[in-house]
Amino acid sequence: MREKKKAFIFVLLLLCITPSISNAMHIMEGFLPVKWAIFWAIITLPFLVVGIKRVNKIFTEETNKKVLLGLAGGFVFVLSALKIPSVTGSCSHPTGVGLGAILFGPTTMTVVGIIVLLFQALLLAHGGLTTLGANTFSMAVIGPLVSYGLFKFFKKRGAKTSVAVFIAACLGDLATYVVTSIQLSLAFPDPVAGFAGSMAKFLSVFAVTQIPLAIVEGILTSIVYNLLIDYDREGVLGNEIIK
Repeated sequence: MREKKKAFIFVLLLLCITPSISNAMHIMEGFLPVKWAIFWAIITLPFLVVGIKRVNKIFTEETNKKVLLGLAGGFVFVLSALKIPSVTGSCSHPTGVGLGAILFGPTTMTVVGIIVLLFQALLLAHGGLTTLGANTFSMAVIGPLVSYGLFKFFKKRGAKTSVAVFIAACLGDLATYVVTSIQLSLAFPDPVAGFAGSMAKFLSVFAVTQIPLAIVEGILTSIVYNLLIDYDREGVLGNEIIK
């Protein structure tokens, strides 16, 4: 237990000393053309509706899990606020959605994610309202879907839980930035090479900062997940925690 706490503190310190000067979280306010801002908002909506139903069920039928859901939300808020500059009009940071996706499913994190993004846009001037749909789709729809799917995949094949959590959180983080690159490439294709050329440029710039951050997020998520297992002595977390 002591070793896990030391590792947890080490990773937090590593994240905290990361430079945090930036103008946006994901895609900044007003950066996307109107048609793309509307498009991403529309395709995010169905996931949000399903997620609201899931969250409502937790609050009405599984009240003992509300604290755990709050913890998952806090985890997303803290990690996604740790950011460094990247592509113009955007930035790199951990997402934190992998933990909640593993515990509650991907659509639950769509609700948590959009709340976090909304608060950060209004209170911290990170991101924006016009780009809320695009940022939600990348971080709170695709990221959780990838994390949840990979966790289930590796667990069914007998992988250790800590390994499955690490891979799920790490690749879920990277998936978010692949989608962000797609969003930016569709909105701003290269004048010569078009979408493909723009995509290659965005991915190469994001990779410099995001790959190390994704690895750190995978480690931190695995540590937190193991700590939850260790503290689940009264069975409050129930079947949400897979040991």
